[in-house]
Amino acid sequence: MIEPPVRSAAHRADLDPPERHPEAPAPGTVLPSHYADCVGCGPNHPTGLRMVTTAGPDVTVTGTFTVTAAHQGAPGLAHGGVLATALDEVLGGLSWLLRKPMVTGRLETDYIRPVPVGTTLALAARCVGFSGRRMYAKGQGRLDTPDGPIAIRAAAVFVVVGVEHFTEHGADMTAEQVHDYEVNP
Repeated sequence: MIEPPVRSAAHRADLDPPERHPEAPAPGTVLPSHYADCVGCGPNHPTGLRMVTTAGPDVTVTGTFTVTAAHQGAPGLAHGGVLATALDEVLGGLSWLLRKPMVTGRLETDYIRPVPVGTTLALAARCVGFSGRRMYAKGQGRLDTPDGPIAIRAAAVFVVVGVEHFTEHGADMTAEQVHDYEVNP
């Protein structure tokens, strides 16, 4: 028997408001990849999403992702897991503005309409607030333009972690990679 989810990523009324870090990249700044081989934002991943994410005002980010044939599920359509990955990536980009390393704790995704191969999704994410180490956020993806029809949306909970999370659970990291996670989540 599969157990039902215990929590929801829907934001709560008692959240602490988010605060953009004073050293966060300025609005309009393209955010760098946190890891060159990342399937979401890495420029070296052969079939990755190669997302480009930009800092927005307050605690928001935007991103773009063009669906290629390598991202298909059904013929000619983006795979739902790939679309969830794109939302996860743009939501995770909020960590750059908060200057806190985080991992996804929960991602709830609503698929509104199909996304054909060749479509560029205009993605947006916003930090809703914090409860202890948990960051609550919302995101969406629109077809072709920031004003296009909504194709996918999500609510998420990210958990703030120390850099030791990555060194203990991931592959061996170089001193430079550890420094990058400490300074630029």
